[in-house]
Amino acid sequence: MNFVAIDFETASGKRDSACSLALTVVKENKIVDEFYSLINPDMAFSYRNIQIHGITPERVKNAPKFNELWPHIKDFFEPNKIIVAHNARFDNSVLQKTLAHYQIPNPEFLSIDTLATSRAFYKGLTNYKLNTICDKLNIRLDHHHNALDDCEACANILLNQVENFVAQAIKPYVREV
Repeated sequence: MNFVAIDFETASGKRDSACSLALTVVKENKIVDEFYSLINPDMAFSYRNIQIHGITPERVKNAPKFNELWPHIKDFFEPNKIIVAHNARFDNSVLQKTLAHYQIPNPEFLSIDTLATSRAFYKGLTNYKLNTICDKLNIRLDHHHNALDDCEACANILLNQVENFVAQAIKPYVREV
């Protein structure tokens, strides 16, 4: 499979407050590239979000704004390309709300949610959080809520599922965004 895994961290409960972004590029079932950036959301941070991911306003004050990053990553978001996330509803929403904040048109792309595939393939787990699935599949996740580590873990979850359940089992979970 060829796809790009994505993960955002946000400064607050607002979906347009992206403060970090990671992409993991997979070609022919191998991770071939990764991208990570802090993002200056130019808005207030929630103490709760800082507790979760450790990103502070001080850390992002010199980081690019999302509209400065978009030209470098927009080619990954095309109608025939697959974007994968664990809880894709959240990450796709952050992307859409952040693009809207900067008055950038939303792209069309295909999406797979490894939260949904994990619920389908691994019945009876206590929960389906990223770290729980990684523990079940023996996938390395050193720093949960670090966008790059989470993104790489998500890519590895889908690669594991493709290997163990074949790509045809994944196909019903592909959605148009």
